[in-house]
This record gives sequence, C-alpha cells and structure tokens, in this order.
Amino acid sequence: MKTSSSNNHGNKFSSFFCNIFGHHYVVSKKVTEHIKEYKCLHCQKEVTTDASGKLSALTPQRQDINSTLADMYRKRRNRQVPQVA
Repeated sequence: MKTSSSNNHGNKFSSFFCNIFGHHYVVSKKVTEHIKEYKCLHCQKEVTTDASGKLSALTPQRQDINSTLADMYRKRRNRQVPQVA
C-alpha cells in the first residue's frame, strides 16, 4: 500500500483533482456491518464512518477504536451459541 508519493507533482495533481471533483472513496476495510474504512483512489485520503454514520478523518485514535471494535465483532460472531433442547 502506497502512503506517500515520491513524485510531488502527482500528489499536487491528485489533491487538485479531489478539490474540484471531490474524492472517489472505495471501501478499504470492513470493520462491522455498519462501520467501514474508506480510501480515496486519487489522493489516498483515509476516512471512516463515525457514530452518527458520517465520514470522519481516519486518525490513529479512530484506527485503534476500529481495530478493537473489529476484534470484538469477530469474537462475538464466532462464539458458539448453546443449543436449547
């Protein structure tokens, strides 16, 4: 995954493109059914859905929260439910 561009001109063009036309986000990680992380195809900006369902910048704190939430969600889904006779 490329996080920084060695060609500064390309990065400026990508930012210019996103400023004019808006970001083109695609899902980069599915945290839960309702929370996802997105990445712009042009400028590589990362965002996530917040508690109200709006897009927010993906800060290290939110990455940590999403990681913890994904672990809890995965454990809960993998938990075996006892059969009641």
